[in-house]
Amino acid sequence: MSYREGLPEVLKGVTFATRPGEKVGIVGRTGAGKSSLLQALFRIVELNAGTIAIDGRDISEMGLDVLRKRLSVIPQDALLYAGTVRQNLDPTGDKSDAELHSALSRAGLIAKPDAPQAHVDRFAKFKLDASVADDGSNFSAGERQLVALCRALVKNSKVIILDEATSSVDVETDSTVQKAIQEEFKDQSLLCVAHRLQTVCFYDRILVMDQGVVAEFDAPLVLFDRAGSIFRGMCDKAGLSRDDIVRIRVGAGKEV
Repeated sequence: MSYREGLPEVLKGVTFATRPGEKVGIVGRTGAGKSSLLQALFRIVELNAGTIAIDGRDISEMGLDVLRKRLSVIPQDALLYAGTVRQNLDPTGDKSDAELHSALSRAGLIAKPDAPQAHVDRFAKFKLDASVADDGSNFSAGERQLVALCRALVKNSKVIILDEATSSVDVETDSTVQKAIQEEFKDQSLLCVAHRLQTVCFYDRILVMDQGVVAEFDAPLVLFDRAGSIFRGMCDKAGLSRDDIVRIRVGAGKEV
């Protein structure tokens, strides 16, 4: 894939397959091709050659509306529209209030009956009829991420894509998003471009991109234990030890 005819290819001979329901973290240095993979998946940029298939079907043979309706994305800068929280969660108006309340509750955005007033006030802006300003300017970056998470829950797609979704939010919001991913997206396939390595250490496999090619693709601890691996180098630079990865995986209920 290249961004325009005549420009160098940003993806070169990329080949990999994910299993149904698998959680895959995508990492790599700046310019490695991580976000380009996602643009190819959504057909924002068409391929020069090769095929991307979902359940064996070539996505280039699907209409763009069909493809994109069946994928959900939680981007780095979540876009909110002027209107209400309800309209942002369900732009087409297909879902009932009960379904929308369920998504808010599963994302931890509805105060419990015995919650202190401060907690109730904090989540008042997530009520279905609460106003959303243009571009979501009355919501913080973390709050916009949580609305985007709810939107993905409402859409209930089988493939979820996170593009640096928690790189600009606080640790508490990151924890909330990751907990929801573990609990609510158990049956969905997940591709996550990650800035924080800790974010994907509990995932099933890590795809390491380097200069537009797949450099490594295996379980986190397998890559960490591989002498000279790019993933090990990234962990060393980030101060992430093997014990840290084991602790993260055990905490998420994953096999070590």
